[in-house]
Amino acid sequence: MIHSGICSLLGIRYPIFQGGMAWVSDASLAGAVSDAGGLGIISAMNANADYLRTEIRKLRQMTNMPFGVNIMLMSPFADEVAKVVAEERVPVVTTGAGLPSKYMKAWIECGIKVIPVVPSTGIAKMVERMGATAVIAEGGESGGHVGDLTTMTLVPQVCDAVRIPVLAAGGIADGRGIAAAFMLGASGVQCGTRFLVAKECTIHQNYKKRVLEAKDIDTMVTGKRLGHPVRALKNKFTKEFFNKEYDSSVSNEELEAFGVGALRRAAVEGDETTGSFLAGQAAAMVKKEQTAKEIIEEMFAEAEAVLNGARKWIK
Repeated sequence: MIHSGICSLLGIRYPIFQGGMAWVSDASLAGAVSDAGGLGIISAMNANADYLRTEIRKLRQMTNMPFGVNIMLMSPFADEVAKVVAEERVPVVTTGAGLPSKYMKAWIECGIKVIPVVPSTGIAKMVERMGATAVIAEGGESGGHVGDLTTMTLVPQVCDAVRIPVLAAGGIADGRGIAAAFMLGASGVQCGTRFLVAKECTIHQNYKKRVLEAKDIDTMVTGKRLGHPVRALKNKFTKEFFNKEYDSSVSNEELEAFGVGALRRAAVEGDETTGSFLAGQAAAMVKKEQTAKEIIEEMFAEAEAVLNGARKWIK
């Protein structure tokens, strides 16, 4: 079985995190991933303290294994959910959409291991100085909020830039991706899109269907004009958003308003016309609905086979 330093550091069996995806990563999915030996992560998304506390306590009724909470720092409730993770002594916090400097000292004093998502070496070095336990280097192939650098180029540069463990994210959906991440210097991986079709994932079946039917060219990035680009599956909503983005007669405020509620419509209502189905470029590699345990075990069996057979490719 593949075991790395991140496993010993966090007390998990497999070096894999399940991404903190808004309207997706709830206690049901995160608890199943943690129970299967990975690090399940609850998304605090744009929800308030009461929602997050309820999900944390639900998860703890499901498993006694380590888990994490992802805090989107752009959330209007960031201050109150930051207090909740400290009060609940959450084992791990991952962060995105901003710098966690405001909260790091309090979290670390509570014994929380802070593992930010980083889009560049500069941000990676900054959070290392703040006391981060590890970082997640996420390439632009991923679903949801994305940066400019690809996983292939970002991960080795971050590994060279910091001394703490690095997890690779973006475009990883099978054992070959996991094996490649290790070869780039990573200590583990974070996956989001593959877990969208986990049986324990509570999103609408239309969302899962869209992922399972996706082709390699079926995602696009919108929102660059607003400064927070996201990758999603192509549909009427994303195409209209893209057109409005490059229409000078549409203001930024109008563009922001157009996108409000789109992810919820996809994840909760399954609205294939006006919903935003966030997914990474690896969606086309996701072919079947499985339990979280089956997903993790299959991916690591594949990775082990690839790594053990690597010499057949060279002389």
